Amino acid sequence: QVHLVESGGGLVQVGGSLRLSCAASGSIFKTDVMAWYRQAPGKQRDLVAGITYGGSTNYEDSVKGRFTISRDNAKNTVHLQMNSLKPEDTAVYYCNVLRRLLGSSYNYWGQGTQVTVSS
Repeated sequence: QVHLVESGGGLVQVGGSLRLSCAASGSIFKTDVMAWYRQAPGKQRDLVAGITYGGSTNYEDSVKGRFTISRDNAKNTVHLQMNSLKPEDTAVYYCNVLRRLLGSSYNYWGQGTQVTVSS
């Protein structure tokens, strides 16, 4: 089992920055992908950015160049640095661990942290 706890959300003005952090308790495998998702009111939960144990990253197009995901394998943490924030970035942000094991996939989720960008 993996337990995820996010922190760092809040209210910020347009153009501002926030840094989200997620601490994982329990074992994190080298094959686990850690990621951030977000869900705005009335919308589905979408991938924002993901990172492998080796540091390979992928980003949703609208955040490329503004957001940076990083991972500390020794501390089992993942961070999301968000710069140049826009009102459309307003959402609940969720930390995620995707584990593929013996042909099955397992998703672990944090409780979410609210990010609000005001204009």
